[in-house]
Amino acid sequence: MQIGMIQQPKSKAPGEINPLLLAYVGDAVYELYVRTHLVARGDVRPNEVHREAVRFVSAPFQAEAVRRITGLLTEEEQVVLRRGRNAKSGSIPKNAKASDYRYSTGLEALVGHWFLAGETDRLQEVMGKIISSLEAGDECGE
Repeated sequence: MQIGMIQQPKSKAPGEINPLLLAYVGDAVYELYVRTHLVARGDVRPNEVHREAVRFVSAPFQAEAVRRITGLLTEEEQVVLRRGRNAKSGSIPKNAKASDYRYSTGLEALVGHWFLAGETDRLQEVMGKIISSLEAGDECGE
């Protein structure tokens, strides 16, 4: 999926942006990738697409995604992931374990970093691996 039509801000380098803001952007980008993938897969019932998308964007699935891609990340990417994971976000949803929620925030920060840095090739590469790995895997804590 190509999302190069959106203008990335040039005022700050992604490393200078608050990790929770990176996660805010990354959450939207991650969900867009998941939804686009599910629609492209040929699922035609909106309820089923929505239900599957909710599973993919849940904290347990995103935490599992982090576990599956950690070995693929560069040192810089691991730093971004850690910054997002360690950021204090206020409250944790009651249906998520704190550790899963923190790892999912880290993943979203990393996705936001790639997007804002214009690293769309890397974003596509890793999102493809995440989606195919999670589709082939188990229920990821559900």
